[in-house]
Amino acid sequence: MSKRLKDHEHPQSSIGCVHALIHPRVVIIAVRSAVKGEEAVASLKLDPEVKKHNPTAIIEAFVLDLDDYNSGLSFAQRVKREVKELDILLCNGGVNIMKYQKSVAGHERVMQVNCYTHVLIALELLPLLQATSKLRNAPTHLTFVGSATQTMHTLAKKPVAASETVLSHFDDQDIYSGLTRYSDSKLAVNAYVRRLSALVSPSEVIVNNLCPGLVATGFDKQLPAWLKPLMFVYRKIAARDVHEGSRTLVYASAVADATTHGKFLQSNKIDPGAPFLDQPAGKTFTDKLWAETVADIARFDENLKVYA
Repeated sequence: MSKRLKDHEHPQSSIGCVHALIHPRVVIIAVRSAVKGEEAVASLKLDPEVKKHNPTAIIEAFVLDLDDYNSGLSFAQRVKREVKELDILLCNGGVNIMKYQKSVAGHERVMQVNCYTHVLIALELLPLLQATSKLRNAPTHLTFVGSATQTMHTLAKKPVAASETVLSHFDDQDIYSGLTRYSDSKLAVNAYVRRLSALVSPSEVIVNNLCPGLVATGFDKQLPAWLKPLMFVYRKIAARDVHEGSRTLVYASAVADATTHGKFLQSNKIDPGAPFLDQPAGKTFTDKLWAETVADIARFDENLKVYA
C-alpha cells in the first residue's frame, strides 16, 4: 500500500476512509460533493491516527456520482489522466433504499449505485491495475464490498423469466422490494467478481469481495422512520465499530492472496456466499448479467466491448 489507493466511498464516517489512511502514500476518495470532499480530506488529515502513522499521506477527493454512468466514466478518465500507478481499487460505495427510485442512468437506483457504475469503473481501470502489477512484479487488488445478505436474494422466488433480460428484471417496479433489493445487489456483486476474476490472472490482479459485517455507520439513513430505531438498537448491540469493520477491507484489498481470487470473504476467511450462484440457474444468471452489463456500459465507452 505504498503508492496509490482509490476508494469509492462516502467521506468521514465511512469504513473506507479509515481503511484508506493507515499506510498508503497517496489516497483518492470518491465523493458526491466537492465541498464535502474537501471537508472530509481536511478532517482525515487532522485524524490523530493518520497524523501518527502516516503524516505525509497525500489525500485527494475526486467527484463521483455512482447514480450516473457519465459521472463514473468521467471519474475513471480523471484517474487515468492523473494517476500513473494504482495498487488498490476499492469499490465500496452503496445505498439501501426502501422506495423504488430510478437512477440518472435510467435503471433502478440500488442496482445502479451498488453494481453497474462500479463495473464500468472497474473495467476502465483494470488496465492500470495490470500495468501497476507489472511495474511492481506483484499483484494489485480489485476489491468490492459485498454482503452476507446476498443469501436473502429474491431470484429463487422471483426468477428472471426467459422472456426478459436480467437488467429489465431488476428495473421492474412491480417486483421491487426495499427489504430485499440490497441483498439482490450484493448477489450481483459476487456474480460480477466471479466473472471479473476470469478476465485476469491473480498473479496480476487479485479480484475479490467481502462482507465487513454489521458496522456502526450512517448507512441506515434511507430506511423508513419505523425501522430506524430498531436498526439503531441492533447496531448498538451487535455492530462492529468503524475501525473493526475497516480491518476486513484492509485484509481483502491489501493482504489477501491469490487464493481469494474470485471469492467472497467473511471475517477474513473465504465463504461460499449464496449457493444459488453455483447452481445451473445461478450460472445462467451470472452469464446473462455480465453480458448485459458490458453491453450497457459499452454505450458510454465502446472500448469496453472487449470484455463481453
